[in-house]
Amino acid sequence: MKLKYDYLTKCLLLLFVAMGMSSLAIAQRTIKGTVTDAQSGESLIGANVLVIGTSAGTITDIDGTYEIRVPDGATEIEFTYTGYAAKRVPLTASNVYDVAMDAGTVLDEVVVIGYGSVKKSDATGAVSSVTDKDFNKGIVSSPEQLIQGRAAGVQITNNSGEPGGGINVRIRGTSSVRGGNNPLFVVDGVPLSGGDVSGGGFDSGLGRQTTRNPLSFINPADIASIDILKDASATAIYGSRGANGVVIITTKSGKSGKGVLDYAYTIGFSNITKKVDVLSRDEFLQAYTDFNGAAAAQALDGGGNTDWQDEILRTGITQSHNISFGGNDKSSDYRFSLGYQDQEGIIEHAGQKRLTARFNANKKFLNDRLKIGSQFTVAKVHDDAVPISENVGFEGDLWSNALKANPTQKVRDENGELIQPGATEPNPVAMLEYTKDFTNTLRALGNINAELQIVEGLTFKTVVGFDQSTSSRKSAWSRDLNAGTGGPYGKGFLYVVDVETSNKLWENYFTYTKDFGSLDFTGLLGYSYQQFDYAFKQIKLTNFRTSDLDIMINNFAAADQAGGKGIVGTNSINTVDELQSYFGRLNFGFVDKYLFTATLRADGSTKFGGDNKYGYFPSFAFKWRIAEEDFAPEFFDDLGLRLGYGVTGNQEIPHNLYQQRQRYGNWDINSGGDVTGGGLGDVAFPNPGLKWETTVQSNIGIDFAFANYKVSGSIDLYNKNTNDLLIQVTSAQPAVNPFVWKNLDADVVNQGVELSLNLVAVDKAAFDWNIVGNVAYNKNEVKNFSGLINTGEINGQGLTGAFAQRIAEGQPLFAFFVREFDGYDENGITKYKGGDVQKFVGASPIPKVTAGLTNIFRFGDVDFSFFFNGQFGHYLYDNTANALFTAGSLANGRNVRKDVVGNGEGKLNAPDVSSRFLEKADFVRLQDLTIGYNIKTGLKNISNLRVYVTGQNLFVITGYSGQDPEVNTNKSLNGVPSLGIDYSAFPRARTILLGANVSF
Repeated sequence: MKLKYDYLTKCLLLLFVAMGMSSLAIAQRTIKGTVTDAQSGESLIGANVLVIGTSAGTITDIDGTYEIRVPDGATEIEFTYTGYAAKRVPLTASNVYDVAMDAGTVLDEVVVIGYGSVKKSDATGAVSSVTDKDFNKGIVSSPEQLIQGRAAGVQITNNSGEPGGGINVRIRGTSSVRGGNNPLFVVDGVPLSGGDVSGGGFDSGLGRQTTRNPLSFINPADIASIDILKDASATAIYGSRGANGVVIITTKSGKSGKGVLDYAYTIGFSNITKKVDVLSRDEFLQAYTDFNGAAAAQALDGGGNTDWQDEILRTGITQSHNISFGGNDKSSDYRFSLGYQDQEGIIEHAGQKRLTARFNANKKFLNDRLKIGSQFTVAKVHDDAVPISENVGFEGDLWSNALKANPTQKVRDENGELIQPGATEPNPVAMLEYTKDFTNTLRALGNINAELQIVEGLTFKTVVGFDQSTSSRKSAWSRDLNAGTGGPYGKGFLYVVDVETSNKLWENYFTYTKDFGSLDFTGLLGYSYQQFDYAFKQIKLTNFRTSDLDIMINNFAAADQAGGKGIVGTNSINTVDELQSYFGRLNFGFVDKYLFTATLRADGSTKFGGDNKYGYFPSFAFKWRIAEEDFAPEFFDDLGLRLGYGVTGNQEIPHNLYQQRQRYGNWDINSGGDVTGGGLGDVAFPNPGLKWETTVQSNIGIDFAFANYKVSGSIDLYNKNTNDLLIQVTSAQPAVNPFVWKNLDADVVNQGVELSLNLVAVDKAAFDWNIVGNVAYNKNEVKNFSGLINTGEINGQGLTGAFAQRIAEGQPLFAFFVREFDGYDENGITKYKGGDVQKFVGASPIPKVTAGLTNIFRFGDVDFSFFFNGQFGHYLYDNTANALFTAGSLANGRNVRKDVVGNGEGKLNAPDVSSRFLEKADFVRLQDLTIGYNIKTGLKNISNLRVYVTGQNLFVITGYSGQDPEVNTNKSLNGVPSLGIDYSAFPRARTILLGANVSF
């Protein structure tokens, strides 16, 4: 079934025109005044002035003055300004209103919700807001890193230390088995598709290569705030895409009246945080001698003394330039920005270059009744990757070979030629020099919107948005590289992966606001249509007549096509998915004490069968502002109770899995250079009942403030139950269909508590100290499930088909399922508790506790801040150690970590999947530390100059023996993803950053 634009939208447009024309003659008068700081008396530039119950508004100019036309019948005007308490003034017969504003509290902050915004004190749902002043410091490749550790209940994990690498975001736990677990990202009102926009997944014989982070195109310097919608009462307005939470990114707009030019420059120096402690040359030879004898050790000795990690590592230098120009007046605002960042990875050849341009503007017409706005960004991102994979076998990829390579082996011979011992023991330096892998992505995101005040209190807004990208990845492997049993040696490989995506949006909605005295009402009614186009094409070439990587990349004819062995198109995909939605929201406020919110969204998706084409997602929320009651204790400046309940969905599954479909399989070139593959294969079988994953969530929250608002915060308790889990199920044979996509009859339950706390410890003219902290607890459990699903693929020699995780009743998702290690017997063979069987050992990869703590100090013109974040109560499986660091590896001439020597393991021991390689992964990280100084130049043309130094990832406190405890290699088994497995991940870096910001 194909969803179409329907008559509702046409009716909306007709109503928009008719009502707009009929309301042009509304009587108005002009009022004016000046807005100042109540304490200093200074004028406030850019303060917002809004006529309550209408869309009429303006801002103050450079002198703090304003002028605005007010419709007859209006009763109040409201003044707002960042950092100040909002102020409402009743309208009388006077036409002049001068206002002095007082410093505000955290409750006066505005948070962005779906299709609108509210004051934090009026929010009925669980929402966390992080503004640019609280963002994480240092080198930031994508927006998620800005808020890592900053919001309670939001777990953000970098998969590795690779520039532009993948990031996992989990809001209130992990809920889905097969569907996506990341939240919905909305940028300036445009919901992103959530899928990959660049190529990956190809296997050169040395493991599957990873894709890039699709959000790395956004320049963090352009972001004003990030709001996280956590409970269902807040996310239900996004319906089928709100089950995993919603992250709303708002970019900066022009401020400060006259045009202001800002420039920021940073330079950073990055080095590995911790090298893996492998054996030195002498230690390696001695340990090898103990296993195999002196003669064997002498034969193995290559005469070198090589630290292979040092051979491929470097000091990565990162530079960024950001320039912006923006301002505003009474009827418009604008901001234009350019950004460039060149980030070198700490492994040679790895890095990312990003060039971005953004333009935001808003303009009012028709006596401020019509507002037209636009937000546009264009980004060009160039990623340079190195041959590090997700699932390489015993031959190893770049990083694993740097760890296991013989330290007595020289890098080059006396003629300067690279020494390559063999396909199963590649030279890591050769892997760098004989490969070239880069991705170029061009992405444009934006929207044009128009909002018309039809009559007093009633507005209509239409939004046309788009998100389009074109990406090309080329990965060349020289025929001179002797690596991998099915690798490129003697023939060479070139992979070309092209991806094009297009996301089109059209939304129309009415908003009605009315103050009935003791009752405040706001209603929202709208329609949304979104189309997602995805095109993918992959080509593989081999049998090259040249070793020159640039020629291979730029001249396909260099591949010998005789006999059909030179070039083959391996795959192509072209899909279109559509989402059609109707949504509404009602907000009631009684006597400013009792606040009610109800929402409903109906989503229709082409991803689901005819029996469940539409899904319905309601929510309800209530807030009782107890502090406004006469009986409330005077101790509290603010005290509020929130209750919320809602239903949300998850539709993040592949295209059309409910109809019977077949497609030709991939064509490939095998290790002998022959073209293989093709043939029809099953993709899906009929299941018209396939439907959305559904999450039902309830929330109880308390907001509080006391000590004259110097202490404020919130506590939330939640219960989140996800059912109808989407998964591919293999049929018991014999059966008509070998598999079917279906909704699993099981529940994934997340229960938890969150605490956010803000403390103004000192507030003096010359010194202030603020503390911001959060901590969250989450329990994850699979319930009402009678089946078993294995996942957590483990790779390495002798580990084909091995797995370390199982999804089962009564366990957390992706619970570790391994043999229980019990030391070694007298022959060095592993002993297992309860026998040689895999079992649950009470270990989960999902953290039970996450926390963040920020301290911010200001001494006059000097500022100092530091931020810690941590995760606790979870485990990691060290696949790197399982594959590389065993006595058998050492006995076969491969280097190992020092703790392998003398641990009692014999060289004939089989390193099966066991709790030997399972470790607690608790950590506390000093994420960033910054010292800054605001310089008073005395120069007329420089309004602000700040210099600073930032240390990023300065140290980690952990018991994990791997390179870093914050890691997640993207592995899967039979299409089911895993979590908490560490395998040959790109190492993490420590960075020292110098920067300067100047405003003209």
